[in-house]
Amino acid sequence: MSEAIIAKKAEQVAIVAEKMKAASSIVVVDSRGLTVDQDTVLRRNLRESGVEFKVIKNSILTRAAEEAGLEDLKELFVGPSAVAFSNEDVIAPAKVISEFAKDAEALEIKGGVVDGAFTSVEEINALASLPNKEGMLSMLLSVLQAPVRNVAYAVKAVAESKEDGAA
Repeated sequence: MSEAIIAKKAEQVAIVAEKMKAASSIVVVDSRGLTVDQDTVLRRNLRESGVEFKVIKNSILTRAAEEAGLEDLKELFVGPSAVAFSNEDVIAPAKVISEFAKDAEALEIKGGVVDGAFTSVEEINALASLPNKEGMLSMLLSVLQAPVRNVAYAVKAVAESKEDGAA
């Protein structure tokens, strides 16, 4: 191989390794067998959720995983591999891909990484069942509001009982 090709591949490895280091979650899939329309819809859904989706050679992914300190990922890079990177929402790639895989049987989730820890297919599917960030924040808000609401109801009940007693 010429030195120019080796330098270009080293550059690709460095770019992918940086994406792996910066990602809050990574999901590796085998998208072989998807139609062009299905692939287009999947990519659009991922892009709308702020997720980057790339098909990358296994040799580059393997070297990038080593460079990023994610050696456990290397076992997933067998056969065609596509990788979804999310820097913001940990749940987004798992949620979009799992939801899409329900209708597209050709899409196979291989595994991934969440916050630097290797994640199995089962864990990714469990993560996908969680509500998104906005849903979790609204659940937290309702939990925080519950005690205040209960105190307000108690005060109202006491006030109404005193009114009834005075009448």
